[in-house]
Amino acid sequence: MQSLIEKEFGLEVLETKTLNGYDNKNYHISTAESDFIFKTYRDSEILKDIIEAENETLLYLEKKFNSKTPIPIAFRDQSYLKTLNVDNKKTLCRMLSFLKGKFLGDVKHTPALFNSLGSFLAKLDIRLNGFKSYAIKARQWEWDIQYLDLNKKYIQHIPNPEDRKVVIYFFNQFEEVVRPLIPSLRKQIIHNDANEWNVLVTDGEISGIIDFGDIAHSFLINELAIAITYACYDKENPLQWSIIIIKAYHHLNPLEEKELKGLYYLIAARLCISVCNSAHARKTTPSNTYAAVSEKLAWKMIYRWLTVNPIKAENEFRKAAGFPILETVPTNEVLERRHKHISPILSLSYEHPIHMVRSAFQYMYDADGNTFLDAYNNIPHVGHSHPKVVEAGKKQMARLNTNTRYLFDELAEYAEKLLRYFPSELNKIFFVNSGSAASDLAIRMANTHTKANTMMVMELGYHGNTQTAIDISDYKFNNPKGEGQKRHIIRTPLPDTYRGKYQKNNPGAGKLYGTDAISQIKNSTAPISAFISEPIVGCAGQVPLPKGYLNEVYPTIRKQGGICISDEVQTGFGRIGNHFWGFETHGVVPDMVILGKPIANGHPMGAVVCTEEIATSFEKGVEFFSSFGGNPVSCSIASAVLDVIEEENLQENAKIVGEYYVYLLKELMPRYPCIGDVRGTGLFIGCEIVEDYSKRPNKSLAQYIKNELRRKHILISTDGPFNSIIKSKPPLCFSKENVEVVVNTIDAVLKAHYSNL
Repeated sequence: MQSLIEKEFGLEVLETKTLNGYDNKNYHISTAESDFIFKTYRDSEILKDIIEAENETLLYLEKKFNSKTPIPIAFRDQSYLKTLNVDNKKTLCRMLSFLKGKFLGDVKHTPALFNSLGSFLAKLDIRLNGFKSYAIKARQWEWDIQYLDLNKKYIQHIPNPEDRKVVIYFFNQFEEVVRPLIPSLRKQIIHNDANEWNVLVTDGEISGIIDFGDIAHSFLINELAIAITYACYDKENPLQWSIIIIKAYHHLNPLEEKELKGLYYLIAARLCISVCNSAHARKTTPSNTYAAVSEKLAWKMIYRWLTVNPIKAENEFRKAAGFPILETVPTNEVLERRHKHISPILSLSYEHPIHMVRSAFQYMYDADGNTFLDAYNNIPHVGHSHPKVVEAGKKQMARLNTNTRYLFDELAEYAEKLLRYFPSELNKIFFVNSGSAASDLAIRMANTHTKANTMMVMELGYHGNTQTAIDISDYKFNNPKGEGQKRHIIRTPLPDTYRGKYQKNNPGAGKLYGTDAISQIKNSTAPISAFISEPIVGCAGQVPLPKGYLNEVYPTIRKQGGICISDEVQTGFGRIGNHFWGFETHGVVPDMVILGKPIANGHPMGAVVCTEEIATSFEKGVEFFSSFGGNPVSCSIASAVLDVIEEENLQENAKIVGEYYVYLLKELMPRYPCIGDVRGTGLFIGCEIVEDYSKRPNKSLAQYIKNELRRKHILISTDGPFNSIIKSKPPLCFSKENVEVVVNTIDAVLKAHYSNL
């Protein structure tokens, strides 16, 4: 290499050092007078055009930018780019001046330095604004954010499905938010890669920028998006640092409001481009470690970026540029509008309701720019706005949606897929639109099959909002405002091993509770059509049925001619961790299972799964028809939910994270005598709040904890007969880190509470 340089440039070389490169070899050349960078590339006509355009850009900047960018060095023949034989291979070659300074990635970051970065890039883009190049303008490639879609083919190379889903989510958000802005965004030639290893620092200020290999004719705002990405991706609070850069840039090169509207998603897009290309490089050239040098930090920021409400980000960007923040409608006006046509009997969470506008996985974003950690909503089972679920619905909606009187493949395909998760005895499915409708249908089917109508139900059980479902829901009919217990309903006591007759220190508690229930069954003056219960009674405050209980009750119900129904609306689909269905914990198989809520991640769907014998008896009656129960869109979405549970191993995640959750909550018990009990399985957890050193419910403290967590942007709920039990049943993508946030916040709230007593 040394002899080649001396021959082509007439220089006396003292030292040649090989440098890292993404996809080409570079050399640091030292002479007695100066240092240079000798760059080599594969021989390609297209690449040659781009490199020539890059040289033209640098020569243009040489006159306009005070030697803060590399200068092309002419060969002896006065050309700036030549094809030479390097290592017996035709290679494109050129030489650039060497800029001195420390890399931004090697120095301490300060607000003053970030201010300098914003100013420097503004000046650079002002200078570049007058430069034209058709070769650069025609360039379309993966590292230009405007061509984000070119990176879709690399998503499959990301090995972790959880990581893939976040990348796809941001691709979808780009389509929704940025794509409509594109026609109005300013474009010009930009550096397009102001990362920490291309930006130079001298005496605490930005002194230069190198490597124009990613130069693009793109959105002007992308210059900032890229710089922010790499300057902030190792920061605990990337948003706080980003506004320093924006403010300084805007001061010299004013931004437009619409550019700031898309900036949050442009930053996310650049992060996605980075991790997609790192994954692709690792797959195709595993020896290229340079390609993955920033991957770890990029992933770190992607997950941090998810916790930033896009509205908050845009408002912070707008304030940095001196624009007014986005106008929001006061919550009381939103509430008034709701109640103008919607009855207040449709209840809301919290005394001061939250106006939600967006969501992503375990996060929800309100209209005021706050991000809430969702430790409560079990309906978005695999996570809010999960891209695979969203895509399944969109694709099927665009193809076919019809009522169930026509043949379509999605119905049978999903039925077969879902039944693989059930014991072989449960092999028939009836689809409806909700868990409530499923409860209603299940009772109708049970009564038809047994020719009886007396139902045995669980104390504090809840099974839906139809009249029939309310009739079997003690939580509703036994409410002070409820209609009371109907004559055909037998209410069996809750087998609560914390407060009840037989407690957890009694290893036979489940069997004893079961024996008491058997007495009720035998004392019934009418044959019992069915016994219905959740495996963990949710509205009672996440009370698990004790082991042995169902083993006593189920055989007795069947012996007198009834059937056994397990309501898995809340406990099904892997939520309890150890098993896919709650009934499996007890080693029993019900005759009928009710499904709802999470079956389609919040899309309105429910189902009754039963034995062939029950289905056959029901078929003898009047026709069953549900216009939209099991329609193509519902089935496609529900199928995607099962895929996500498997791909992301969410049942195992529920087990591991749930065990950690219970462990951390129990760690609080010795310090806070108000925590009477912690119970639950997987991500279905209850925490009983009591008056200190007693079992007396402490509703006011439970409400205080709930509202303090809401104030600190964490969503949980309270329930139980005294509304004194904290409930947590988050999306199954909830992480150990999320658990620590919740428990540490509860710890802080209780610590403050006791210090004020």
